[in-house]
Amino acid sequence: MDHAYDTAEDVPQILLDLVDADLRVRSKALSRLHHVVHHQNTLYTATAPAAVYVAGILSDVRTLETVEKEPHAFPGPMRAELMGWLDSVANAADDETAATMRRFGFPPEEYLPFVEICRFRPQIFHAVSAFLNDPDVDVRAAAISACIPLLDDPRLIHHRNSLAPLLRDVLAANILWQYQERAVDALERWGQDTTGLEVRREPYAPPGSRPRAETIDAGTETHL
Repeated sequence: MDHAYDTAEDVPQILLDLVDADLRVRSKALSRLHHVVHHQNTLYTATAPAAVYVAGILSDVRTLETVEKEPHAFPGPMRAELMGWLDSVANAADDETAATMRRFGFPPEEYLPFVEICRFRPQIFHAVSAFLNDPDVDVRAAAISACIPLLDDPRLIHHRNSLAPLLRDVLAANILWQYQERAVDALERWGQDTTGLEVRREPYAPPGSRPRAETIDAGTETHL
Protein backbone atom coordinates (compact mmCIF):
# COMPACT_ATOMS: atom_id res chain seq x y z
CA MET A 1 0.00 0.00 0.00
CA ASP A 2 1.02 3.59 -0.47
CA HIS A 3 0.38 7.04 0.96
CA ALA A 4 1.55 10.54 0.07
CA TYR A 5 5.20 9.67 0.60
CA ASP A 6 5.69 6.30 -1.11
CA THR A 7 5.08 3.02 0.75
CA ALA A 8 2.82 2.94 3.80
CA GLU A 9 5.03 0.84 6.05
CA ASP A 10 4.83 3.49 8.78
CA VAL A 11 1.01 3.61 8.91
CA PRO A 12 0.54 0.82 11.51
CA GLN A 13 2.70 2.75 13.97
CA ILE A 14 0.87 5.99 13.18
CA LEU A 15 -2.43 4.29 14.00
CA LEU A 16 -1.12 2.80 17.24
CA ASP A 17 0.25 6.18 18.31
CA LEU A 18 -3.20 7.79 18.07
CA VAL A 19 -4.04 6.39 21.52
CA ASP A 20 -0.57 6.79 23.05
CA ALA A 21 -0.41 8.08 26.63
CA ASP A 22 1.98 10.87 25.57
CA LEU A 23 0.21 13.99 24.31
CA ARG A 24 3.00 14.80 21.87
CA VAL A 25 3.06 11.29 20.40
CA ARG A 26 -0.66 11.14 19.70
CA SER A 27 -0.70 14.72 18.40
CA LYS A 28 2.08 13.89 15.95
CA ALA A 29 0.21 10.76 14.88
CA LEU A 30 -2.93 12.78 14.18
CA SER A 31 -0.90 15.24 12.12
CA ARG A 32 0.62 12.41 10.08
CA LEU A 33 -2.82 10.86 9.59
CA HIS A 34 -3.87 14.10 7.91
CA HIS A 35 -0.69 14.98 6.05
CA VAL A 36 0.55 11.53 5.04
CA VAL A 37 -2.37 9.09 4.88
CA HIS A 38 -4.87 11.63 3.51
CA HIS A 39 -2.59 14.37 2.20
CA GLN A 40 -4.51 17.37 0.79
CA ASN A 41 -7.76 15.36 0.72
CA THR A 42 -6.24 12.70 -1.54
CA LEU A 43 -7.15 9.03 -1.18
CA TYR A 44 -4.37 6.45 -1.28
CA THR A 45 -4.43 2.68 -1.06
CA ALA A 46 -3.59 2.98 2.64
CA THR A 47 -6.42 5.42 3.36
CA ALA A 48 -9.36 2.99 3.46
CA PRO A 49 -7.73 0.43 5.79
CA ALA A 50 -6.65 3.29 8.05
CA ALA A 51 -10.21 4.65 8.05
CA VAL A 52 -11.59 1.26 9.10
CA TYR A 53 -9.10 1.15 11.96
CA VAL A 54 -9.90 4.71 13.05
CA ALA A 55 -13.62 3.92 13.01
CA GLY A 56 -12.90 0.84 15.10
CA ILE A 57 -11.13 2.73 17.89
CA LEU A 58 -13.67 5.55 18.28
CA SER A 59 -15.25 3.81 21.28
CA ASP A 60 -11.86 3.34 22.97
CA VAL A 61 -11.82 5.47 26.12
CA ARG A 62 -8.32 6.67 25.24
CA THR A 63 -9.78 8.70 22.36
CA LEU A 64 -11.24 11.01 25.02
CA GLU A 65 -7.73 12.30 25.72
CA THR A 66 -6.77 15.78 24.59
CA VAL A 67 -4.63 16.55 21.57
CA GLU A 68 -2.47 19.53 20.69
CA LYS A 69 -4.40 22.06 18.62
CA GLU A 70 -3.38 24.48 15.91
CA PRO A 71 -4.62 28.08 16.34
CA HIS A 72 -7.82 27.61 14.31
CA ALA A 73 -8.51 23.93 14.99
CA PHE A 74 -11.96 22.66 15.83
CA PRO A 75 -12.49 22.05 19.57
CA GLY A 76 -12.84 18.62 21.15
CA PRO A 77 -10.83 15.57 22.26
CA MET A 78 -9.02 13.10 20.00
CA ARG A 79 -12.36 11.35 19.36
CA ALA A 80 -13.77 14.47 17.70
CA GLU A 81 -10.55 14.92 15.71
CA LEU A 82 -10.71 11.35 14.43
CA MET A 83 -14.29 11.80 13.31
CA GLY A 84 -13.25 15.01 11.57
CA TRP A 85 -10.64 13.00 9.69
CA LEU A 86 -13.20 10.35 8.74
CA ASP A 87 -15.47 13.18 7.59
CA SER A 88 -12.73 14.42 5.25
CA VAL A 89 -12.02 10.92 3.94
CA ALA A 90 -15.71 10.27 3.26
CA ASN A 91 -16.02 13.64 1.52
CA ALA A 92 -13.31 12.54 -0.89
CA ALA A 93 -15.58 9.69 -2.01
CA ASP A 94 -18.98 11.38 -2.03
CA ASP A 95 -21.33 11.96 -4.97
CA GLU A 96 -20.00 15.43 -5.70
CA THR A 97 -16.42 14.16 -5.89
CA ALA A 98 -17.50 11.29 -8.13
CA ALA A 99 -19.23 13.73 -10.49
CA THR A 100 -16.14 15.95 -10.60
CA MET A 101 -13.88 12.99 -11.38
CA ARG A 102 -16.12 11.90 -14.25
CA ARG A 103 -16.25 15.44 -15.61
CA PHE A 104 -12.47 15.43 -15.88
CA GLY A 105 -12.31 11.97 -17.42
CA PHE A 106 -11.39 9.95 -14.34
CA PRO A 107 -14.10 7.33 -13.66
CA PRO A 108 -14.19 6.88 -9.85
CA GLU A 109 -15.10 3.21 -10.18
CA GLU A 110 -11.67 2.66 -11.75
CA TYR A 111 -9.80 4.30 -8.85
CA LEU A 112 -9.23 1.65 -6.17
CA PRO A 113 -8.86 4.00 -3.15
CA PHE A 114 -12.21 5.61 -4.02
CA VAL A 115 -13.88 2.22 -4.48
CA GLU A 116 -12.50 0.97 -1.15
CA ILE A 117 -13.79 3.96 0.82
CA CYS A 118 -17.22 3.44 -0.74
CA ARG A 119 -17.12 -0.24 0.18
CA PHE A 120 -16.53 0.53 3.84
CA ARG A 121 -19.02 3.39 4.22
CA PRO A 122 -21.66 1.33 6.10
CA GLN A 123 -19.04 0.09 8.55
CA ILE A 124 -17.73 3.61 9.16
CA PHE A 125 -21.26 4.97 9.51
CA HIS A 126 -22.11 2.34 12.11
CA ALA A 127 -19.12 3.43 14.22
CA VAL A 128 -19.66 7.17 13.84
CA SER A 129 -23.44 7.18 14.33
CA ALA A 130 -22.97 5.70 17.81
CA PHE A 131 -21.97 9.21 18.90
CA LEU A 132 -24.85 11.22 17.42
CA ASN A 133 -26.25 11.81 20.92
CA ASP A 134 -22.90 12.03 22.71
CA PRO A 135 -22.95 14.23 25.85
CA ASP A 136 -19.80 16.02 24.59
CA VAL A 137 -21.18 18.62 22.17
CA ASP A 138 -17.93 18.72 20.19
CA VAL A 139 -17.95 14.96 19.67
CA ARG A 140 -21.63 15.08 18.79
CA ALA A 141 -21.14 17.82 16.17
CA ALA A 142 -18.19 15.96 14.64
CA ALA A 143 -20.24 12.77 14.44
CA ILE A 144 -23.21 14.48 12.78
CA SER A 145 -20.95 16.17 10.25
CA ALA A 146 -19.08 12.93 9.48
CA CYS A 147 -22.35 11.16 8.70
CA ILE A 148 -23.28 13.62 5.94
CA PRO A 149 -21.01 12.33 3.14
CA LEU A 150 -21.50 8.72 4.23
CA LEU A 151 -25.22 9.02 3.53
CA ASP A 152 -24.54 9.39 -0.20
CA ASP A 153 -24.22 5.61 -0.11
CA PRO A 154 -27.32 3.90 -1.60
CA ARG A 155 -27.26 1.47 1.34
CA LEU A 156 -27.45 4.34 3.84
CA ILE A 157 -29.42 7.06 2.07
CA HIS A 158 -32.61 6.11 3.94
CA HIS A 159 -31.04 7.54 7.13
CA ARG A 160 -31.17 11.09 5.77
CA ASN A 161 -34.66 11.84 7.08
CA SER A 162 -33.74 10.79 10.61
CA LEU A 163 -30.46 12.74 10.53
CA ALA A 164 -32.07 15.94 9.20
CA PRO A 165 -33.37 17.10 12.65
CA LEU A 166 -29.85 16.87 14.04
CA LEU A 167 -28.53 18.94 11.16
CA ARG A 168 -31.09 21.63 11.93
CA ASP A 169 -31.06 21.58 15.73
CA VAL A 170 -27.43 20.80 16.52
CA LEU A 171 -25.11 21.38 13.58
CA ALA A 172 -26.83 24.48 12.18
CA ALA A 173 -26.99 25.90 15.73
CA ASN A 174 -23.31 25.30 16.46
CA ILE A 175 -21.19 28.37 17.19
CA LEU A 176 -18.80 27.41 14.38
CA TRP A 177 -19.95 28.79 11.03
CA GLN A 178 -18.28 25.89 9.23
CA TYR A 179 -20.73 23.47 10.85
CA GLN A 180 -23.63 25.84 10.16
CA GLU A 181 -22.70 26.02 6.47
CA ARG A 182 -22.25 22.25 6.25
CA ALA A 183 -25.69 21.64 7.74
CA VAL A 184 -27.47 24.08 5.43
CA ASP A 185 -25.70 22.77 2.33
CA ALA A 186 -26.56 19.15 3.19
CA LEU A 187 -30.20 19.92 3.97
CA GLU A 188 -30.58 21.75 0.66
CA ARG A 189 -29.03 18.87 -1.27
CA TRP A 190 -31.34 16.43 0.48
CA GLY A 191 -34.41 18.47 -0.42
CA GLN A 192 -35.09 19.43 3.20
CA ASP A 193 -36.60 22.69 4.42
CA THR A 194 -33.94 25.25 5.44
CA THR A 195 -36.32 28.06 6.34
CA GLY A 196 -34.91 30.21 9.14
CA LEU A 197 -31.42 28.73 8.98
CA GLU A 198 -28.64 31.24 8.58
CA VAL A 199 -24.88 30.82 8.33
CA ARG A 200 -23.27 33.32 10.68
CA ARG A 201 -19.94 33.45 8.88
CA GLU A 202 -17.20 35.46 10.56
CA PRO A 203 -16.78 38.52 8.30
CA TYR A 204 -13.01 38.72 8.66
CA ALA A 205 -12.16 35.04 8.93
CA PRO A 206 -9.46 34.05 6.42
CA PRO A 207 -10.41 31.34 3.89
CA GLY A 208 -10.31 27.89 5.43
CA SER A 209 -9.95 29.22 8.96
CA ARG A 210 -11.25 27.16 11.83
CA PRO A 211 -12.00 29.47 14.77
CA ARG A 212 -11.83 28.25 18.33
CA ALA A 213 -14.92 29.24 20.27
CA GLU A 214 -17.33 28.22 22.98
CA THR A 215 -19.80 25.59 21.88
CA ILE A 216 -23.43 25.15 22.83
CA ASP A 217 -25.47 22.10 23.75
CA ALA A 218 -28.73 21.95 21.85
CA GLY A 219 -29.98 19.10 23.99
CA THR A 220 -31.47 17.23 21.03
CA GLU A 221 -31.60 13.45 20.81
CA THR A 222 -32.47 11.24 17.90
CA HIS A 223 -31.97 7.61 17.02
CA LEU A 224 -31.20 6.11 13.64
